[in-house]
Amino acid sequence: MYTKHKHLLLMLLMPAVLTAGLAACDMATVAPQSTAVAHPALKVGFVFDLTGSNAEMGSTQKAATQLAVAEINGTDGSPGITAVYRDAGSDPAQAAAAFQKLIEVEKVHAVIGPTLSSEARRANPVAQDSKVPVLAVSNTAGGITDVGDYIFRDSLAEFQIVPELIGTAKEELHVERVSLLYGTDDPFSKAEADLFRTTLKENDIQIVSEHTFSASDKDYRPQLAAIKAESPDAIVIAALSGPAGEILSQARKEVGIGPDLFIIGGNGFSDLPTEGNSTAEGLVVGKAWSAAGNDSEMSRNFVEKYRQRYGKDPDETAAQAYAGVQIIWNAYKRANAAGKTLERVRTDLRDALKGSDQVQTVLGPFSFTDKRDARHAPAILLVKDGRPAALK
Repeated sequence: MYTKHKHLLLMLLMPAVLTAGLAACDMATVAPQSTAVAHPALKVGFVFDLTGSNAEMGSTQKAATQLAVAEINGTDGSPGITAVYRDAGSDPAQAAAAFQKLIEVEKVHAVIGPTLSSEARRANPVAQDSKVPVLAVSNTAGGITDVGDYIFRDSLAEFQIVPELIGTAKEELHVERVSLLYGTDDPFSKAEADLFRTTLKENDIQIVSEHTFSASDKDYRPQLAAIKAESPDAIVIAALSGPAGEILSQARKEVGIGPDLFIIGGNGFSDLPTEGNSTAEGLVVGKAWSAAGNDSEMSRNFVEKYRQRYGKDPDETAAQAYAGVQIIWNAYKRANAAGKTLERVRTDLRDALKGSDQVQTVLGPFSFTDKRDARHAPAILLVKDGRPAALK
């Protein structure tokens, strides 16, 4: 009797047991989907010059990107950005090695950096061959994005800033006649002089004379005295930052060239101190960003947050690095990375970057050109009364 009842009880309970078992299996299958996040965290490798001759610039870039990452990760509970920093050491070979390790070992989705254009020329092919997006935030030399379709930059190149600089000088300062002074034995200054020459011609501005100097020169007074005697409306100078500062000082202090004779400086002048610097009076320069030339709410907030965290004001380098994080995060949200392989996420992130259109950044509304160069308005500044002010 007991055995018969036992078998009968099992037969009655079996459907319920099977139903519960199947339900448990269904729950096991569904549970991961119900708890899955909208997208995994974006893993970004940052390659900056944290040591070596450009450590100050690289450290500024790291500080700005850390601020941007912290803000994004603090916005809500969803996964944000996982940042992996590597030191390029102010060396192209080390930058390339850092790229390779980030891509092959760390498995990053994208790379931001490196600090220098010379490093980018060595490192970017590593990323292009591996089909990993790169966003340069401080490379201004020509041809950086020519490596391939995975290479982008938010840093305005000289060929983008100089036309705005010269056009604004003509329109706002009525510059019609200039003397051109440039360095002959470094490729950057020579290339910049060629760009100035072409742009001046396009704007129907007369080049009264051309004067040169070499890297070994320390005394620029003969060239400056000759230029002063020519009475141009402005002096256009293509020089690296070292000679740029000395030329400016000798012009104002020793040769007696007053601020009414404007000095239009290229990239080498963009980071020279201007606040309270009497030698910088009358300097006209173009930059990708300046607090004085960008009064948007986002720019003001960025300056305030940077100042609170680091005890100093951000410069152009910091703004471009900060914007780089904004741009790549915006693209990642549009790339819809959920459930995709690493390779697919990298490719879709590249496509999303290409589609960036008027992205709101600290640099202003930002887009990429067809060649993946930056497209946003530069700041054209005139140093007046000891302070830089927007000329346009």
